[in-house]
Amino acid sequence: MTDRMDVDVLIVGGGLVGAASALYLAKRGVKALVIERRYCGAQASGVNYGGVRCQGRTKEQMPLALRARRIWNGLPELIGIDGEFTVSGHLRLGRNEADLDALAAWAKMAESFGLSASIIDGAPFRARYPWLSRAVIGGSLCPSDGHANPRLVSPAFARAAVSAGAMVLEQTELTEIAFDGNHFHAQAGEHRVRAKWCINAAGAWANQLAETFGEKTPLEPMYPNMWVTEPLPRFIPHNLGIYGGGFYARQVDRGNCVLGGGMARGDDRFAQPSDDVTLSVMREAQTIIPALKQALVIRSWSGLDGKTPDRNPVIGPSRTTPRLLHAFGFSGGGFMLAPGVGEILAELVCDGETETPIDAFSIDRFAA
Repeated sequence: MTDRMDVDVLIVGGGLVGAASALYLAKRGVKALVIERRYCGAQASGVNYGGVRCQGRTKEQMPLALRARRIWNGLPELIGIDGEFTVSGHLRLGRNEADLDALAAWAKMAESFGLSASIIDGAPFRARYPWLSRAVIGGSLCPSDGHANPRLVSPAFARAAVSAGAMVLEQTELTEIAFDGNHFHAQAGEHRVRAKWCINAAGAWANQLAETFGEKTPLEPMYPNMWVTEPLPRFIPHNLGIYGGGFYARQVDRGNCVLGGGMARGDDRFAQPSDDVTLSVMREAQTIIPALKQALVIRSWSGLDGKTPDRNPVIGPSRTTPRLLHAFGFSGGGFMLAPGVGEILAELVCDGETETPIDAFSIDRFAA
């Protein structure tokens, strides 16, 4: 038998963006339904590196990033756990003077938004970070950044949404959807759903839904490669990145070092880490962090995300279909942004607008 459901908002995708949207909508008394073909938080939202950083964001992302970052401060009150969120600061390293100049330019831009980041180099840098090799000459420290555990945070948002009154259907795949001018009509598993609004938060698969409504975007899959070491004595105080790319690293309270770099492999359903990439990037990391030379890698993994050509996400209204909102294409940087995106989407549904500038993320930029 087919179960018929009438809701205000149908949310396609149970990742962090979809779950956060459902939570904020439910808090405003809106009847929201999340459908997820696997488990909430089991895809990119739950298997990413866990960086909670504003540093390195594009200028267009800064208002959204700062809004999202404020939400992280109240995580226990919002979702019931702290998600191992740690304000460690984010240290972005530079290999040469040109890198430091670019980091200084970014810090100046961030200052215009009220965000503090300072350049450290020379003798003070060496004294403060003796565990870093001379392969790097300095860095930019953003003290308000940090990291969290995505395996805890993402499912917790879904649980909090249910507690607030939202409905979540896991292991339920969307097979049909159409808009009749007044409502969206969808088939999801054995459920026939009618909704006034639809939020496309389907992550790497969001393009399929967008294309249903004539809005295909140049979204490409990406498979970030990550791994974790055995517990080591604590020596990395910050969330680390490298200007220009290479690897990223952080150390948790248990002593394990979580690292990432390069791309794994996969298809449109699964991602698989690459041993060759892990070994290659780990060797590079050891040239900058010599203490990793004797560390054992105990686990590696990957996830599937979608990236856009400009590395900015798609957030906002459809250009073809009334009351359809998109939120996807976070290009590997959506973990920290997602709670803020969910709050913005709830505002667009309930208020018809948001004070946070999102014009740069419009799907219109790919219309041509």
